[in-house]
Amino acid sequence: MQHPWWRSAVVYQVYPRSFVDSDGDGVGDLPGVISKVPYLAETLGVDAVWLSPFYPSPQADFGYDVADFCDVDPRFGSLADFDALVAACGTAGLAVIVDLVPNHTSDEHPWFVESRAARTSPRRDWYVWRDPAPDGGPPNNWLSVFGGPAWRLDDRTGQYYLHTFDPKQPDLNWRHPAVRAAMADVVRFWLDRGAAGFRIDVAHVIGKDPELADDPPATEGWGGVGAHLGDFAGLHHVHSLGHPDAHAWYRDLRAVLDEYDEAYSIGEIHEPDWPRLVAWLGDGDELHQVFDFSLLHAPWDADTIGDRIDAQESALPEWAWPNHVLGNHDEPRLATRIGSEAARVAAVLLLTTRGTPTIYQGDELGMVDADIPLEDQLDPQAGPGSYGRDSCRTPMPWSSGPHAGFSPPGTEATWLAVAADADRINVEAQLADDDSMLALYRRLLALRRSEPALRLGDQRRLVGLPEGVLGYERILDDDRLVVLASFVDEPADVTLEGRWSVAAATSGGLEGAIHDGNVPQPGQAAQVLRPA
Repeated sequence: MQHPWWRSAVVYQVYPRSFVDSDGDGVGDLPGVISKVPYLAETLGVDAVWLSPFYPSPQADFGYDVADFCDVDPRFGSLADFDALVAACGTAGLAVIVDLVPNHTSDEHPWFVESRAARTSPRRDWYVWRDPAPDGGPPNNWLSVFGGPAWRLDDRTGQYYLHTFDPKQPDLNWRHPAVRAAMADVVRFWLDRGAAGFRIDVAHVIGKDPELADDPPATEGWGGVGAHLGDFAGLHHVHSLGHPDAHAWYRDLRAVLDEYDEAYSIGEIHEPDWPRLVAWLGDGDELHQVFDFSLLHAPWDADTIGDRIDAQESALPEWAWPNHVLGNHDEPRLATRIGSEAARVAAVLLLTTRGTPTIYQGDELGMVDADIPLEDQLDPQAGPGSYGRDSCRTPMPWSSGPHAGFSPPGTEATWLAVAADADRINVEAQLADDDSMLALYRRLLALRRSEPALRLGDQRRLVGLPEGVLGYERILDDDRLVVLASFVDEPADVTLEGRWSVAAATSGGLEGAIHDGNVPQPGQAAQVLRPA
């Protein structure tokens, strides 16, 4: 059966600032990414690369404050470098996914410079401007994700502008047809240059209540997602983001994507329940996928993880396709959250559950968060009571050499310090270790490529397993595999009818074993079984 390319793909997130620095300025760049295409396509074996923003930007939020949607920041290279990257990836069989930032621009973007120049500016209504409240304060109680009110008073015109994130990131007004047309042109620009699709940053945030009603208090927090964001978690954001009118705008955007062959979209959407999250797929005419963040802050136990995977499966329409996320550039590292051994089990789950997995750069090495004192953090989100994201964004360690191979020898300093454990947690060292985390990811990705049931098969959870063990089948036509994952220290025995061989496991020493009817399941381990 014909299926879109992204259904069977494994996506690898590249955070360009921290991937490879080719020119010695301490900042990663697109030529650096090009140099590692063989690593991504051959050594690791992924299918697509998602590039975090590389646009011209003052870097107030490290690229998510965009000053030009249709160019490359000189720190990262040029449009020619982007074209060369697309060409190199195409030759290697990798799709390139671009990070689209539709909710806001930089305050240095020409659109906003014109908008704030005067109340009569032709682009005034491209952004959200309002008069002060009667007491002179902000127009309502909406809060910024980065702390404080979501409004900044502009002395030149005496009005407030909306900024859901940093004050240097004013929100676009998607109710204005010209804004929607301009963003459609941005989408066409990158698709015309060979991009395969878009990861859409905070996709739901473009929808705001036109009446600017106050957000009510959050009686039970922000659904687990964003609970680490301080005061922002204290409101239920039913008016400041996710307004239903945005669904029509995404249907229009989908029509633009459909002008191209299998162009793809996946939304970063933080909604507190599955029905609201799945709604952004529309009737198959809005986003192609939405990220599932429900596992990021879930208690790491078999029942919870299994139930949350099942919840996504149950909520999705029959025609939709799942997605699972265990790490990205905004969250504490996977191995930091759940521990190094559990992170190996998580790798098996990520790459064997039904759906399109996304790997955040460095998670395939088991990288952990760097210890960066608050006063040294560069992230605008960092502050008392709020998680600073620098710790999960340190440079990718390629070797035990100078700057861990991220920057050339002689580079004065890297934009963030290389992690202290980079001498042992790096690509070079782990390629030489058959039982390293990288070796595990390589084995799992190779198995996934060889087993259609893992890429495209149905999924059925196993019942009656020992406590602390999660199990499920992957089935496609006559192909069947079983995955067993233990979340506890105690070993157990799992009864499975028939003979089974271990095709992949968290420890290479388990692989190749044959079991007849009774499968020993070690504690804190996972294994993928195929009929023997």
